[in-house]
Amino acid sequence: MKEKPNGQSIFQRWMLDNKVVSAMLMILLFLIIIFMLHKVEFIFAPVAEFFRAVGAPIIIAGVFYFLLNPMVDWAERRYNFPRIATISIQFLVLAVLIVWGLAVFIPWVSSQIGSLVEEWPTYWHKIVHMVDQFTSNKQFNAINKWFNTTNTEISSWLQDYSAEYAKKGLHGVSSVVGTVTSVVIAIITFPFVLFYLLKDGHQMPAYIAKFLPAKARRSFLETLKEISTQISNYIRGQIAVAFAVMIMFAIGYTIIGLPYGWLIAIVAGILNIIPFLGSFLAMVPAIVVGIFVSPIMLISVLIVFMIEQTLEGRLISPKLLGSSMKIHPVTVLIVLLSAGNVFGILGVVFGVPGYAILKVLIYRFYSWWESTSDIFKETD
Repeated sequence: MKEKPNGQSIFQRWMLDNKVVSAMLMILLFLIIIFMLHKVEFIFAPVAEFFRAVGAPIIIAGVFYFLLNPMVDWAERRYNFPRIATISIQFLVLAVLIVWGLAVFIPWVSSQIGSLVEEWPTYWHKIVHMVDQFTSNKQFNAINKWFNTTNTEISSWLQDYSAEYAKKGLHGVSSVVGTVTSVVIAIITFPFVLFYLLKDGHQMPAYIAKFLPAKARRSFLETLKEISTQISNYIRGQIAVAFAVMIMFAIGYTIIGLPYGWLIAIVAGILNIIPFLGSFLAMVPAIVVGIFVSPIMLISVLIVFMIEQTLEGRLISPKLLGSSMKIHPVTVLIVLLSAGNVFGILGVVFGVPGYAILKVLIYRFYSWWESTSDIFKETD
C-alpha cells in the first residue's frame, strides 16, 4: 500500500483520520448497538419489571433528595452539624406538612374539585350556547359546523368511555385497587429510600469509582457531579417557579374574584412543572369559568394571565432557573413534543432533565474523543 512521506498510509489518512468517516462509523456502531439491544430485549424484561415495582418510590425519593441534600451538606460543612440530626429535623417538618395536608388541605381540595366537577357541565353548555350565537351568522357556517361536530364527538366519546368502563365491572375496580395499592406502597417506602440517600448518598460516587480503572475515576466523578448539578438545578428551579406561579395566580384570581380561583391556581402551579406549556394548559379552566361568569371576568382572567407570564418570563424564571441548564427554549419545546409523543406524560415530565443528562454524556464523550484522537490534531 502506498505510503505518505510522514509514514501514514492512504487508508489511514482517508478512513481512520477523517472526521466525517469517523463520525459515520461512530453512528453506525451506535445503531448496531441499539439493534442488538432490541434483539435481546427479553434479557432486560426482569429489569423492567423490577423498575416497575420500585421505580416510583426511587423517583420520588430522588426528587426529595435533590431538594433536601443541599441543606444537609451545608449544615455539615458550615457548622459541622451531624447529618442524622439535620435529616431528622427535615423528616419532622415533612411529617408535620403531611399531617396538615391530610387534615386540612386535601379535604378542602376534594370539596373544591367536587364542586367544580358538578358545575362543569353547566359551564360547558353555556360556552357552547355562546359559540352557537356568535357563529349563527352565515359567514361562520363552517366554524359552527366544526364546533358542533367536535362537541358531539366529545360527548359521544365520554358516553362510550363511561359505558365501556362500566362494562369492565370488577376488572376496572381491580385496576383502581391495584393503582391505589401501588401509590400507598410508594408513599410508605419512599421515606426509607430517602433517608438512606440523604445519609449515605454523598459517598456513593466515590464508592462506585473504586471499581473503575484509576485513569477513569476522575472523569467519572466529574461527569456524575455535572449531571447531579444539572438535575438539582432543574428540580429546585422548576419547583420554585411552580410555587411562584401558583402564588401569583392565586393573588390575581382572588383580586378579580374568580370562582375556584385558588383551586385553578394550584392546578396552574402543578402543571407549570411542564415547561412553557403548563401555564397555558392551566388557563383552560380559568377561561371557561371566566366566560361563564361574565365577559368582564374573562377579560380580567386574560389580564391576570398576561401579568403572570410577564413576571414569570422576565423576573421569576431568570432569577430562579437562570441559565444553569443552558438549553435553548426551542430545544425544550422539541424535547417536550418528541418525548411526550414517545413516552407520554412521563416523557413530558422527565424529557428535559433526560436531555440534560444525555447532553452532558455526549459532551464528555466528545471531549475525550477530541483529546485522544489524532483526527482533531492540526497537521503542518
